Amino acid sequence: MTDVIIEQTKEVIPKDLLLLADPSEEMIAEYIHAGTIFVAKLNSKIVGALVVLNTRPKTMEIMNISVYEKYQNKGIGKKLINKAINYAKESKMKTLEIGTGNPGLVQMILYQKCGFRIIGVEFDYFRKYYKEKIIENGIECRDMIRMKMEF
Repeated sequence: MTDVIIEQTKEVIPKDLLLLADPSEEMIAEYIHAGTIFVAKLNSKIVGALVVLNTRPKTMEIMNISVYEKYQNKGIGKKLINKAINYAKESKMKTLEIGTGNPGLVQMILYQKCGFRIIGVEFDYFRKYYKEKIIENGIECRDMIRMKMEF
């Protein structure tokens, strides 16, 4: 989608959009105000969002990336990730990280196409930090697959 514009924003992101990627309002509340937010707009309507956060010295992590279902598989997620990569480089970071649940095969493929590499697994992450069970692709989301990119 060539008419999609990615821009940094301070405006309120639709909660339903962020909840597509992270079903915990409490977890979102922990990072949303500390992070840098980018939105994907199509005809001035927000169709996707990404939140990146400084987590350690010279390290940022993509905490949330989501695109409304109607607009998925059109390159918007990739545009958001590329914006985060450029932002991390401009911010003189050495590492950009991202994590996804073990059933997130589509996400893992996208992240690897963008240059991320799998570096580990945080076993039972979602059972420890989320009150409700998360089911994705018919599989319980238990483990966090950690990925990173170094500059």
